[in-house]
Amino acid sequence: MFSILIPTWNNLPYLKLCVDSIRRHSAFEHEILVHVNDGSDGTLEWVREQGIRHTWSKGNVGVCIAVNDVARLASREWILFMNDDMFCTPDWDTAFVDALREIGEAPAYLASQIIEPTDTGNGLVTVAHFGTGPADFDEAALLDFAAKMDTTDRNGIAMQPTLVSRELWLRVGGYSIEFGPGMSSDDDFLMKLWLVGCRTFRSVGASRIYHFGCRTTGRIRRNRGGREFLMKWGVSQRDFKRNYMSRTADAAPGTLPNVPRPNFVSRLKRVMYAFGLYPTEDLEAWEPDLPSQLQHTASLTKTATARR
Repeated sequence: MFSILIPTWNNLPYLKLCVDSIRRHSAFEHEILVHVNDGSDGTLEWVREQGIRHTWSKGNVGVCIAVNDVARLASREWILFMNDDMFCTPDWDTAFVDALREIGEAPAYLASQIIEPTDTGNGLVTVAHFGTGPADFDEAALLDFAAKMDTTDRNGIAMQPTLVSRELWLRVGGYSIEFGPGMSSDDDFLMKLWLVGCRTFRSVGASRIYHFGCRTTGRIRRNRGGREFLMKWGVSQRDFKRNYMSRTADAAPGTLPNVPRPNFVSRLKRVMYAFGLYPTEDLEAWEPDLPSQLQHTASLTKTATARR
């Protein structure tokens, strides 16, 4: 059914839980694909032992390059991007399939209803504490709670995990690597979907997934994603989400502009940011040796072909 892309960076206990939840709680058979950043904690050996198809980099190449790298292995019609610190509850995928059947042929972006142990101020997230990691995770309590939830679908909303058609993913080129290691790359992806005509952005209430929290972002040097987004698109993330994407919930078809136009505040901020070197400044500060970490396979393929 889905090609599930999971980038991971030395997060093996969480990855094991994530993969186990997919295998046990999915109604359909999915293709699990993992990109291993570094993997010196045993992750690389584990995915090989499990027979999980994967890509690998010697260091942490960031979420954008990682998810694009593993996406080239995807063979299913639908691509789902999931964090390694998420846990799927029963019927999570059935809810997605039901939503896709209702939507029909229109290009669409679907996301799950997220449950988190900590209140981060995000009103779209259900706050309920069932553990902050594998050591204190209470699966039985979570499953009981999730089964009793009465969350409805919400349009004009974008969260994770991210489900789009493989066609749509390829049409926009996946995630943009200039946002490495990843801050604001999700919003950039949404903008690209908008520009190719996607107007269905929906959080599927019956697809309930537990998110332990940001297990990786606290270990990296963050790029200034908001500035990079504004310099690239001319509008701020807030402007785009509030005045365009969120309006898809009730706007009549064809009434929203095909290309978002910046308001005065976005224009003013862009002038101020123009004195910086975005996004190249953040890329250089993050990982100047990035290319050497990638494991290229083209030469191996050519060698194998020549030997035949």
